[in-house]
Amino acid sequence: MKALLFTNWHLMRWVRLVFALFLFAQAYILKEWMFIGFGLFFFIQVIFNLGCGSNGCTIPNNKYNKDE
Repeated sequence: MKALLFTNWHLMRWVRLVFALFLFAQAYILKEWMFIGFGLFFFIQVIFNLGCGSNGCTIPNNKYNKDE
């Protein structure tokens, strides 16, 4: 779990963290508590490094032909 939190920090992970913190702040300032749910969505993506990366949401094609 420690390695998951402290490794592989790329630009999109930082952007998600900043956006989650922004949504938490807006929820507190505006008293619109629905923003906490959206902030949690992005914060969970940051913690577990989920979401689409720079390659998009594609499934890797690991099929090999017998001829190759």
